Amino acid sequence: MGKATGFMEFKRRVDGDRDPAQRVADFKEFHDPLPEEELRRQGARCMDCGVPFCQSEFGCPVNNLIPEWNDLVYRGRWREAIDRLHLTNNFPEFTGRVCPAPCEGACVLGIIEPAVTIKTLENAIADRAWDEGWIVPRPPAVRTGKRVAVVGSGPAGLAAAAQLNQSGHSVTVYERDDRIGGLLMYGIPNMKLDKATVQRRVDLLAAEGVTFVTNAEIGAGVDARQLRDESDAIVLATGARKPRDLPVPGRSLDGIHFATPFLHQHTKSLLDSNFEDGQFTSAKGKHVIVIGGGDTGNDCIGTSVRDGCASVTNLEVLPQPPVERAPNNPWPTYPRIFRTDYGHAEAAATGGQDPRLYSVNVKEFIDDGNGHVKALRLVQIEWGKPATPGGRPEMIEIPGTEQVLDADLVLLAMGFLGPEALLAEQLEIACDPRSNYQAAYGKFATSVEGIFAAGDCRRGQSLVVWAINEGRGAARAVDRYFSTVVTSAPREVAVAAAG
Repeated sequence: MGKATGFMEFKRRVDGDRDPAQRVADFKEFHDPLPEEELRRQGARCMDCGVPFCQSEFGCPVNNLIPEWNDLVYRGRWREAIDRLHLTNNFPEFTGRVCPAPCEGACVLGIIEPAVTIKTLENAIADRAWDEGWIVPRPPAVRTGKRVAVVGSGPAGLAAAAQLNQSGHSVTVYERDDRIGGLLMYGIPNMKLDKATVQRRVDLLAAEGVTFVTNAEIGAGVDARQLRDESDAIVLATGARKPRDLPVPGRSLDGIHFATPFLHQHTKSLLDSNFEDGQFTSAKGKHVIVIGGGDTGNDCIGTSVRDGCASVTNLEVLPQPPVERAPNNPWPTYPRIFRTDYGHAEAAATGGQDPRLYSVNVKEFIDDGNGHVKALRLVQIEWGKPATPGGRPEMIEIPGTEQVLDADLVLLAMGFLGPEALLAEQLEIACDPRSNYQAAYGKFATSVEGIFAAGDCRRGQSLVVWAINEGRGAARAVDRYFSTVVTSAPREVAVAAAG
């Protein structure tokens, strides 16, 4: 694959990001694409490695045929590259922008040299295909007469809808928000994933026959049992939207918010009025504390810097990761190493230093005397051995390390605990001990016949690429269900023109 000696001739290059100090002035995407000649050189670095771990269970949850489209890019065969990419991935323009690229962590070349720029190439293939007009609506020629309701329009729901629609079923996607896209639309900031990119794909699915219903919260505004009666099958792809809280003294003070609503408000205000409506919690002039060191925390940092915050500090309870793989983190597992993401770089460029503090635990939020947070108290910690075999490591506070940080705005980005309970209660679906919808991977069937679950609501908080994997898998499960179960009242089969 690629050029036999390419990995020895060419150095790794990725998209050129705009200067951090300049890009914080807007919410536009911060990546600048590489020229075609350089992209072809990057494709040439893909080795004929025999066993491509990049597309294995360690590397790519959707099993992208990565060496094949790397080779096609190297040879300038872009049209074939997008066709090969679409065989396994419905939305390469999304994963090419926001996936953390476990495929690169599993790249064989990465054992001895910097890995192949797989994510950059994937994004380039998708953008080239859209620019050239190669991605067009392809509605199914025949409709089966089966009606499927998909609850949730994030990556899992959209992937399930796309696959089920291509199989000829009539698919309706229900979304609680005012725009389609779920996490892709309102959970990821615009500078990381431009919303025109999301809407472009949604419009394509609509042209192919998928029906979208917004402002429809199943379980609250729309009774879930009624939806079950009107559908031949339901796919639940609601995500895991119940945030993890921080119940310490002072938690009820004003100025302490969960991260996802903070990000949601910003994107909605940007799209509705370019921020002129003021319908968002602004970080302008404030000392911001972001608690949680994952992608969502990083997005809060980047958003706060763009608002014009006075300072931003990111707190993480875990130790700082090593610069290189630890002995218990061997190739081809995902490398748990120290990284500087876009928000960290922007905070450093505008504030003069990396915003992260590791191995700290928040003890208290401090009142300004008027019911608003003004500071927080934290302490440094170290992690001891588990108290019991197989238990969790013990968190030990280090005496004399308490400190107080100014905090006008606190954002909690500590992950999620599962989907809300109302929908499961109405449909009488069994949940696992973590409150996720109980459904075996590969089968995706819940405890109620004809109802399936996919994505974060089934597996817990995970990656966009895993959501796409699960949405596609749930669609296959629904197809199998239709082939083995005869509904009590078969509906008339409608034949639709391919157009």
